[in-house]
Amino acid sequence: MDNCKNCAQTINGNYCSNCGQPVKLKRIDRHYITHEIEHVLHFERGIFYTIKELLKNPGQNVRNYISDNRSRLVKPIIFIIITSLIYSIINHLFHIEDGYMKFEESKKTATSSIFEWIQGHYGYANIMMGVFIAFWAKLFFKKYDYNFFEILILLCFVMGMGMLIFSFFALIEGLTHINLMQVAGAVGMVYTIWAIGHFFDKRKAINYLKAFLSYMLGTLSFFILVFAIGIIFELAIKH
Repeated sequence: MDNCKNCAQTINGNYCSNCGQPVKLKRIDRHYITHEIEHVLHFERGIFYTIKELLKNPGQNVRNYISDNRSRLVKPIIFIIITSLIYSIINHLFHIEDGYMKFEESKKTATSSIFEWIQGHYGYANIMMGVFIAFWAKLFFKKYDYNFFEILILLCFVMGMGMLIFSFFALIEGLTHINLMQVAGAVGMVYTIWAIGHFFDKRKAINYLKAFLSYMLGTLSFFILVFAIGIIFELAIKH
């Protein structure tokens, strides 16, 4: 009899009865890596399935993930990281952001440096923006029994889909040289508003207005904080 290497429980068999850890882990080799990639990309329980379900019925699928079944969709943090990575790769290949999110200032300041970072890492900035949108959504939809972190899970899925929408239009623009990123921004915003309203109650038109206000105020709050941080750094440097 051995002790589990994960929880130290005594094991009598091939798996720990307490945490499910196998007695002997399989060696990491080519087959292991292939299996992990297939698991992430699996059409029934992987990223392609997640994208399909979030396009068809985002509200119901995210509600199911929160309350019923967390095995069908890709984990929300992994999902937004993967989609942001896809967007970052396409952006760096085609330098798309230079055409629609250009921030220039004659004098180098802390604020301009922060905006330059956002310009170069829009995918990751979008994740942070989701936190602010979730905050406002919690206020506007407070009568619904969802806490801030559950709404943040919703935003991870929704902002991840937004990254894929940007990625799609960025790829087309990179290949055709037709300016499409303004269209991408509009489509991404419409999807975000629709998905948030759909999550809380798709039958109530007021929910889509609340979703719009959550999106706009969340975005505004994010950029106000960016300006505030830049000003604080500039004042600190001067003193």
